[in-house]
Amino acid sequence: MRDARDPLHRMAYLLCGDRLRAEELTQHALERTYRAWSRARERDPLAYARRVLANLRVDTWRRTRREVLAGPDELTQAEGAGRQGRPGTGEPTASVDDRDAVVRALLTLPVKQRRVVVMRHLLDLSESEVAAELGMPVGTVKSTASRGLARLRAILGAPEGTAPAPTTTPLTSPTARTSGRTPR
Repeated sequence: MRDARDPLHRMAYLLCGDRLRAEELTQHALERTYRAWSRARERDPLAYARRVLANLRVDTWRRTRREVLAGPDELTQAEGAGRQGRPGTGEPTASVDDRDAVVRALLTLPVKQRRVVVMRHLLDLSESEVAAELGMPVGTVKSTASRGLARLRAILGAPEGTAPAPTTTPLTSPTARTSGRTPR
């Protein structure tokens, strides 16, 4: 589980957008996973910890609903003010600005959409893995991810029908490799 700390922290940050809260969520998730180790080790301990983390974020969101998140108008204004160049133009901060804009846009999504988009597209989990970890049908994962991506595109001003630019090389799921089909 020592190797799980960084991926869990990244997921927590993408879910809440605050480094201190992400650290706190990660610690609580690891603590709960440790307390339930007999159950967690029967399956995949990392998947168990991710599920605990996602549930903890929902719990904290429910307790602190009074948070005021930036709206799409404020994000667009802040985006334009801070960015001069695009990736590949030699501007060293362009990719950092893009990543920051994506994180801020993620924070405007409803919690359910944010969890699905983060797990499906930023952690590169398959639809079936996300469904299993969040306890929802695969069809719900697909529709929730689709709505979340559409909303992100609208917030970030991406043309309709374009896929988000991958931040890392996507991993294929084991089932996609063995079946000869490509993941969707």
